[in-house]
Amino acid sequence: MESLLLQASIYLGAALLIVPLAVRAGFGSVLGYLAAGIVMGPVLGLAGAETGDLRHYAEFGVVLMLFLVGLELDPATLWGMRQSLVGLGGLQIGLTSFVAALGLAWLGFTWQEAAVLGMVAALSSTAIVLQTMTERRMLRTAGGRSSFAVLLAQDIAVVPMLALVPLLALRPSASAHLPHDAAEGPARPIIGFLQSLPGWADTLVMLGVVGFIVLGGHYLTRPVFRYVHASRLPEMGSFIALFTVAGTSFLTMVVGLSPALGTFLAGVVLANSEFRHQLEADIRPYKGILLGLFFMAVGIGIDFRLLAADPWPLIALTLGLVFVKVLVLAALAETFGLRGRDRWLLTLGLAQAGEFGFVLVGFAAQEAILTSLLAQKTLIVISLSMLVTPVLFLIAGWLSGLGEEQPAGRPDPIDEKGRVIIAGIGRFGQVVNRLVRMSGIQTVVLDHDMMAVQIMRRFGVKGFFGDPTRPDLLQAAGLDEAAVLVVAVDDRENAIRIVRYARQVRPDLHIVARARDRVHVYELYQAGADDIVRETFDSSIRAGRYVLENMGFSEYEAAQRSRTYYRVDRAAMRDLAELWVPGQPAHLNDAYVTRARQLDADLETALLEEAVQARPDPEAVE
Repeated sequence: MESLLLQASIYLGAALLIVPLAVRAGFGSVLGYLAAGIVMGPVLGLAGAETGDLRHYAEFGVVLMLFLVGLELDPATLWGMRQSLVGLGGLQIGLTSFVAALGLAWLGFTWQEAAVLGMVAALSSTAIVLQTMTERRMLRTAGGRSSFAVLLAQDIAVVPMLALVPLLALRPSASAHLPHDAAEGPARPIIGFLQSLPGWADTLVMLGVVGFIVLGGHYLTRPVFRYVHASRLPEMGSFIALFTVAGTSFLTMVVGLSPALGTFLAGVVLANSEFRHQLEADIRPYKGILLGLFFMAVGIGIDFRLLAADPWPLIALTLGLVFVKVLVLAALAETFGLRGRDRWLLTLGLAQAGEFGFVLVGFAAQEAILTSLLAQKTLIVISLSMLVTPVLFLIAGWLSGLGEEQPAGRPDPIDEKGRVIIAGIGRFGQVVNRLVRMSGIQTVVLDHDMMAVQIMRRFGVKGFFGDPTRPDLLQAAGLDEAAVLVVAVDDRENAIRIVRYARQVRPDLHIVARARDRVHVYELYQAGADDIVRETFDSSIRAGRYVLENMGFSEYEAAQRSRTYYRVDRAAMRDLAELWVPGQPAHLNDAYVTRARQLDADLETALLEEAVQARPDPEAVE
């Protein structure tokens, strides 16, 4: 027990010490966890013997992550990605496997070794890429969506890859088609029965499990979740969330499917459930801890003694792996119309090997396709490629900055002009666009997300694909003749850039801008926006109104107080915007703090006066 607590303290302490430093330096948490593992293992020798078992459990973090990603995607969105999954993802896997295998065969590897290592090279790290993109809010960009489609296609491809490995074996194999120790313990009778089935029956069982996940997630989860949550025990939420993920993982593993793929499917099925947000809140802490341990285990597992004994061939193989994947991904990015930052995000973001490579290498070694030494060297190459991934993301960001003035895609030719231009068609922009159009006013919609534009067109609303920050596209949309510009883009810097440019070329234009928070309001105000809407402000006031109504206020009184709060707070924002200093935290600005406290007192006085005016006159009652 003492040893376990000591080891846990070392892991947690290393993460607490090193990861925040890496984040503050701009390298991201993934590189921080990898560095913590290297310090603990190869450098100080504080960990190492338990790395295999730790990685075995920490891989569950990848499963949890894909479940959370599935919760963010409804089936309609997933169906819209089918071309990217089959086209972009399938071509990446096939081309990378072929080119890598060809190069390895030329270097003298046997064709069996080259085939297995080519498949390993085709896989990228779902854990690192999705974690990094989520932290940097890249997942909703065109490059992020394309990267996710490729990663999902790779997870699906793991299944046929594992089935193909025994066919490449140099000797007959009696091992099961499952590469892990899943056939041990209580699951042995179930797996033994499944392995005794003929191929057609095994396929039917596989399809039955997938159907059960889809139908069960749609029809069974609601009554089960309601029953569990009726207990009003907070920990039961974590129990049901973890049970959903663990049960789905087991079902998919016993029929030979990837557990990550099964839990992703379960997440997609539950994406429209009313329990989606609760599931996400219950799962996210476990996902973060397990993924952190997984990255630390990768850092610990790098055998620097073997690397030091023969460094240059291993480094050359690592660079060769990255180079091959960059070439293939760059060609595919060009073919599928990705430009600018999206092209670099796909090309460099997926240029590493992945965690499923550890599984594939271990299975190939078990089947005697790879020797023990070659398998260990391959694991080092995989680990090194994962280690340089955060650096590749930094390079992608730098290259994107160099090409920032270049088009990020092939924009649509804009053949319409309207009195209202809407830049950005996310949740905010959609509501504005519908209200204005249904009131008989022509709008021109611009958005850099091709999928969002295509979905909008499916509902009969015309929009144009293009980057709204580009002056030429704004001019083509009719900026010189427009009466109103609505800036509804997600990225705060892009919003400021659009407002500043529009105000410069059209001083008389009325600009309505969406803001994320108070600081963003001040930035947009100084850039020249006329009406600035905090994205949660109106909904928060409405929620407060409902609270007042349920605390004894009449509907009229609650409505009046809400209107008073709205009016006074908006006036206060303009006052504070004049005192706000860019780059200086608000709480360190004495003039800002003093004025904010005065305005809070004015708001309280206004609400009290509202209450006095709302009281009935006693003389009138008599």
